[in-house]
Amino acid sequence: MGAPQLRELALVLTDRIRKNVSIDWNLREGARGRIKVMVKPLLRQYGYLPNMVALATELVWEQATIFVDFEISKTN
Repeated sequence: MGAPQLRELALVLTDRIRKNVSIDWNLREGARGRIKVMVKPLLRQYGYLPNMVALATELVWEQATIFVDFEISKTN
């Protein structure tokens, strides 16, 4: 996957995660499930190999947690 495609994927993921978080989203298993359901098809759409989707989904989850915590700390 080339850099332009990765950049586009990152922008789409960031936008979707930003639109789908709630206040305690990282503490609730249901919210985690919704994020995974949203991320997996998007990764497949951008050409991730099936054996890499689970690993990439976990990485996206970890990064989303950091990103949202940072966004919250900026507003406080």
